[in-house]
Amino acid sequence: MAPTSILVLGAGELGGAVLRSLAKHPSRADTRLAVLLRASTINSKDDSKQRTIADIKDLGIELVAGDLVEQSMPKLEEIFQPFDTVINCSGMSAPPGTQIIVATAAIASGCRKYFPWQFGIDYDTIGRNSAQSLFSEQLDVRDLLRSQSHMEWTVISTGMFTSFIFEPAFGIVSAERDSVTALGSWENSITTTTAEDIGKIVAEVVLSHPQTNGVLFAAGDTVSMQQIADVVDKVMRRKVQRSVKSVAQLLKELEDAPHDGMKKYRVVFAQGVGVAWDKEKTFNAQYNIDTQTVEDWAKENLKC
Repeated sequence: MAPTSILVLGAGELGGAVLRSLAKHPSRADTRLAVLLRASTINSKDDSKQRTIADIKDLGIELVAGDLVEQSMPKLEEIFQPFDTVINCSGMSAPPGTQIIVATAAIASGCRKYFPWQFGIDYDTIGRNSAQSLFSEQLDVRDLLRSQSHMEWTVISTGMFTSFIFEPAFGIVSAERDSVTALGSWENSITTTTAEDIGKIVAEVVLSHPQTNGVLFAAGDTVSMQQIADVVDKVMRRKVQRSVKSVAQLLKELEDAPHDGMKKYRVVFAQGVGVAWDKEKTFNAQYNIDTQTVEDWAKENLKC
């Protein structure tokens, strides 16, 4: 059965996209839709936050005050109880242990279905003890969900946000858009999806395919490092400089700065395990959900 009430945790880039897609989905009908936000955000006098709150209300979405980091597990359980579906769009910036606390609260609340913050890569394939220590907690969440039978759950693996490919701090495309550095090799591939497309896919799963359980895969695009460089060439209308950083080089950089989260991500993507999958075999391909390719995104967002 489709949910009668949905609580989305967070209204950032992804949470906002999920809320918009849920609110406008043709199968929403009279489904109650709410979002969990900090009280300081709801009551803020900041103009941009006030506009965000107004936009949320205009979509017929309720505001629920709460804080995933500051509040106790029993309090979170109490907040979740009125809803039969909880979708976690809180992001990866919360302190270690937060995702386990939220998942445990969802189970204890009696909600029927939970979507954890797992809108990323294939943690099962990557496994434990990877360069990125944050991934172990994601596996802890999956172990917890698989160990119980009281609550249904769905993980939607979407790869990285498409915009992140072009984030200079990630180290593939330079800030000047005049050079591209392949992580690992030119043949290495990355699966990416825009936040808006993730929102569309989540809404379709939640409202039209509520029987979907376990881990499913989605993809806006899957591209090699070579194809990324070709896209930048095409969109910027010039030949970019190309270079490669080997796994060994990236591991050395991480060894020199062991607490640098971005360097950890670079190693994982350079190793090329669990970070890409065939778009033709994804949920969105199966149900003909249009998604934006890397080239589409670049044409809209990169300035030549």
